[in-house]
Amino acid sequence: MPLSDRELLARLIRCEAGGEGENGMKAVASVVMNRVNTPYGEYARIGQGSIRNIIFQERQFVCASEVENGQYNPQNIFNIPAEQIHYDIADWAIAGNRLLNLGSALWFYNPYSPNCRPNFPSEVGYFVVRIGDHCFYNPTSAYFDT
Repeated sequence: MPLSDRELLARLIRCEAGGEGENGMKAVASVVMNRVNTPYGEYARIGQGSIRNIIFQERQFVCASEVENGQYNPQNIFNIPAEQIHYDIADWAIAGNRLLNLGSALWFYNPYSPNCRPNFPSEVGYFVVRIGDHCFYNPTSAYFDT
């Protein structure tokens, strides 16, 4: 039986941000749901309002991939079950809640350094906030054309 959208989101939250504390996990959930609900750009076209489509969009979330760079990726949502906190945060995000300091963030990444770059690649996003090890980016007008 395929995993439900709730299960997929909870597992993604744990895999992508399980060590980032509650706000870090809520921030990742917010980005996923922002992508699900955005009315423009590639996420609107590809996602079509579907959590599953957003999570499994190619080259978006390492944790949604069993193979990365030709190598098996053991840290993926199929191998890492969610715990109650992850379901609670998934439910919180699905219900329409978002972290306010994120704005409409559509991207996050871990720079493995103390600094976040000012723009997301291709100038489609601008830096808005750092939460834990992740930098978060809101869309620029360049994103509308993606």
